Amino acid sequence: MAIKRMDHVGVVVDDLEAAVAFFVELGMERAGGVMPVEGRWVDRVVGLDDVRVDVAFVQTPDGHGRLELTAFHHPVATTAEPSAPANTQGLRRLMFLVDDVDDVIARLRPHGGELVGEVAQFEDVYRLCYLRGPGGIIVALSEEVA
Repeated sequence: MAIKRMDHVGVVVDDLEAAVAFFVELGMERAGGVMPVEGRWVDRVVGLDDVRVDVAFVQTPDGHGRLELTAFHHPVATTAEPSAPANTQGLRRLMFLVDDVDDVIARLRPHGGELVGEVAQFEDVYRLCYLRGPGGIIVALSEEVA
């Protein structure tokens, strides 16, 4: 049996519209509207009771990479460590290849994007940085050096 594709990555956020705006400013596109999700089926899938969430999808312009942004109304979302550092175990970052790292940083700052470290160059190949984004996740940016 083979995997057909990786469908999406789920990101839990506290402010759904702000998270959508952040990723749209990054260059992703909305994929539909906000969808409320609740019912016994979702309780069974996620292993929680009385789940009520709003979900929005954003996708890369080519349509292949998608994020499911989820805001929990019940039960309230929790976090073990707000703004966890990059070396915390688990899913730590989403990496995006962009045309201009400096431009993307400037556009994301008004949407809450904060540099984790600084922009650095890896050999003559990439300029890279980590930004803290919605829900404290790390969004890594990579720019190919010409």
